Amino acid sequence: MNSITRRSVLKGASVLATAAALPTLPSSAFAAAPKQQFQAPGFYRMALGDLEVTALLDGTLPLPLPQMYRDVTAQDAALLLHKAYRDIPTDTSVNAFLVNDGTRLILIDAGTGHYLGAEAGHLLSNLEASGYTAAQVDHVILTHVHTDHTGGLIRDGKPLFENATLHVPKRELDFWLETPAAARPEDLNPQLFQEAEECLRPYIQKDRAVAFQDDAEVISGFRSILRPGHTPGHSSIVVESGGRKLVFWGDITHGDIVQFKQPEVTIEFDVDGPGAVASRRRAFAEAVSEGYLVAGAHIAFPGIGNVLPDGQHYGWLPVNYSDGEGGIVK
Repeated sequence: MNSITRRSVLKGASVLATAAALPTLPSSAFAAAPKQQFQAPGFYRMALGDLEVTALLDGTLPLPLPQMYRDVTAQDAALLLHKAYRDIPTDTSVNAFLVNDGTRLILIDAGTGHYLGAEAGHLLSNLEASGYTAAQVDHVILTHVHTDHTGGLIRDGKPLFENATLHVPKRELDFWLETPAAARPEDLNPQLFQEAEECLRPYIQKDRAVAFQDDAEVISGFRSILRPGHTPGHSSIVVESGGRKLVFWGDITHGDIVQFKQPEVTIEFDVDGPGAVASRRRAFAEAVSEGYLVAGAHIAFPGIGNVLPDGQHYGWLPVNYSDGEGGIVK
């Protein structure tokens, strides 16, 4: 045995002897670490030309989507979801979006507030985690007046965005606040009208609510596209900068599987199902033709991506994640 080998053996023997002399450590020192039941804050930031866009997660709702879709059997809808490895109930995002143009802070849709339980209603905390406060928001633009888009406008019956002007499609204001009870669609939950009053009226009373027209400029740099059906005045909001376009879709789809594969599928929340289908087909075709980015209120967070042609149907391609300065779109 050469000297190197002898030294190695002697060193190993010494280590073993030392280890044997150590006291036995209590087993609790190696107890499993407890699970941490929380996620990172729900915001995602990107650049669109000179604009800073921040997606804000209000929460994810576990929805029984196959039972909620219409014009498709629950079995067929479930099969499409399972093929895409989605569980049922399906965690469905509620997204809002914040745009900073350097002089103004504009929020598009406002989340659920306290209306849909503890699984949602996190828009304000995620807004603050992203570096902003409600008091800094200059404008809130609504795609439509369903409570998952308006519930976060108020806190304790008062405007949460105290310095903001609220912009609402005129058709939405007329329908949700002016339609007499006897003239409302029979299959529409009357609670939605009550919640619209609760969420919008505080801004109206403070003279901080403005109606915008179909296919018109909402504020400088932000224009609307009337896409009715889901609700009578449902509108998408368009911004452009640096030669790129982003369309905040609102509720063109609920999820990114079934209604992409079968655009004719409606959902129980649609006020006018055939109208919603027609708007969805137009939105899909335009997004493919022009190749612009889309931001969806109920597409898996951050809900931003591109629509792809998929035979006679469509597919969804989420944005490629980037943590680099300036974001992902330049």
